[in-house]
Amino acid sequence: MTESAVPYIGSPRIMVLGVQPGTPPFRVVEIDGEVVGEAKTITDVLLAALAAGIAVHDLDDPDVVRWVGGDKFTWSPRRW
Repeated sequence: MTESAVPYIGSPRIMVLGVQPGTPPFRVVEIDGEVVGEAKTITDVLLAALAAGIAVHDLDDPDVVRWVGGDKFTWSPRRW
Protein backbone atom coordinates (compact mmCIF):
# COMPACT_ATOMS: atom_id res chain seq x y z
CA MET A 1 0.00 0.00 0.00
CA THR A 2 1.20 3.47 -0.80
CA GLU A 3 -1.30 5.47 1.23
CA SER A 4 -0.02 8.65 2.74
CA ALA A 5 -0.81 9.91 6.23
CA VAL A 6 -0.81 13.50 4.94
CA PRO A 7 -4.32 14.82 4.28
CA TYR A 8 -5.11 16.42 0.93
CA ILE A 9 -5.45 20.18 1.08
CA GLY A 10 -6.71 21.56 -2.19
CA SER A 11 -6.21 25.00 -3.58
CA PRO A 12 -9.62 26.44 -4.44
CA ARG A 13 -9.94 28.89 -7.31
CA ILE A 14 -11.96 31.35 -5.19
CA MET A 15 -10.70 32.88 -1.95
CA VAL A 16 -12.91 35.21 0.08
CA LEU A 17 -10.72 37.05 2.56
CA GLY A 18 -11.67 38.38 5.99
CA VAL A 19 -14.07 41.24 6.57
CA GLN A 20 -12.62 44.73 6.14
CA PRO A 21 -14.11 47.72 7.96
CA GLY A 22 -16.01 50.11 5.76
CA THR A 23 -19.44 51.49 5.10
CA PRO A 24 -20.64 48.88 4.40
CA PRO A 25 -18.03 46.30 5.46
CA PHE A 26 -16.66 44.19 2.62
CA ARG A 27 -14.51 41.15 1.85
CA VAL A 28 -11.81 41.00 -0.81
CA VAL A 29 -12.34 38.28 -3.43
CA GLU A 30 -9.46 36.54 -5.20
CA ILE A 31 -9.87 34.21 -8.15
CA ASP A 32 -6.91 32.14 -9.33
CA GLY A 33 -4.63 34.22 -7.07
CA GLU A 34 -5.70 37.59 -8.49
CA VAL A 35 -7.77 40.17 -6.62
CA VAL A 36 -10.96 40.65 -8.63
CA GLY A 37 -12.88 42.97 -6.34
CA GLU A 38 -14.85 43.48 -3.17
CA ALA A 39 -17.88 41.55 -2.01
CA LYS A 40 -20.49 42.99 0.31
CA THR A 41 -22.79 39.95 0.07
CA ILE A 42 -22.76 36.32 -1.05
CA THR A 43 -24.32 37.48 -4.30
CA ASP A 44 -21.21 39.57 -5.06
CA VAL A 45 -19.05 36.45 -4.65
CA LEU A 46 -21.28 34.50 -7.03
CA LEU A 47 -21.24 37.32 -9.60
CA ALA A 48 -17.42 37.50 -9.47
CA ALA A 49 -17.24 33.73 -10.02
CA LEU A 50 -19.67 33.96 -12.92
CA ALA A 51 -17.64 36.76 -14.51
CA ALA A 52 -14.58 34.49 -14.31
CA GLY A 53 -16.49 31.59 -15.87
CA ILE A 54 -16.70 29.54 -12.68
CA ALA A 55 -19.96 27.76 -11.89
CA VAL A 56 -20.39 27.57 -8.12
CA HIS A 57 -22.89 24.92 -7.07
CA ASP A 58 -21.92 24.68 -3.39
CA LEU A 59 -20.49 27.62 -1.44
CA ASP A 60 -19.52 25.20 1.35
CA ASP A 61 -17.27 23.08 -0.91
CA PRO A 62 -13.68 23.82 0.21
CA ASP A 63 -12.37 22.66 -3.18
CA VAL A 64 -14.27 25.55 -4.82
CA VAL A 65 -14.36 28.40 -2.27
CA ARG A 66 -12.15 29.10 0.74
CA TRP A 67 -13.64 31.47 3.31
CA VAL A 68 -10.91 33.19 5.37
CA GLY A 69 -11.78 34.84 8.67
CA GLY A 70 -15.33 33.57 8.79
CA ASP A 71 -17.83 31.69 6.69
CA LYS A 72 -20.34 32.67 4.02
CA PHE A 73 -22.52 34.30 6.70
CA THR A 74 -19.76 36.55 8.10
CA TRP A 75 -20.18 40.04 6.65
CA SER A 76 -19.42 42.34 9.59
CA PRO A 77 -16.12 42.91 11.43
CA ARG A 78 -15.48 41.06 14.65
CA ARG A 79 -15.75 43.08 17.82
CA TRP A 80 -13.45 42.12 20.68
